[in-house]
Amino acid sequence: MQLARVVGTATSTIKHPTMNGWKLLIVQMLQADERSPDGDPVISIDSLGAAVGQTVIITSDGKGTRELVGNENTPVRWSVMGIQDD
Repeated sequence: MQLARVVGTATSTIKHPTMNGWKLLIVQMLQADERSPDGDPVISIDSLGAAVGQTVIITSDGKGTRELVGNENTPVRWSVMGIQDD
């Protein structure tokens, strides 16, 4: 699990079929101080409705993401598993 800030959304006209219907977020992982960026932004799927500027908890748990998407062959790596309360 990793804390990240939603910095934008992504759209794609052509993508892997397992990504159809998923909201795609651009998230910036955060260091322990919850302010400083940690690495490059990544794309994450979101089923919880996170908005730009919110802090989310993302996971790269492959098995959990495959179960969420419902396909063993998905290329999705990151998914939102929670939204931090303000």
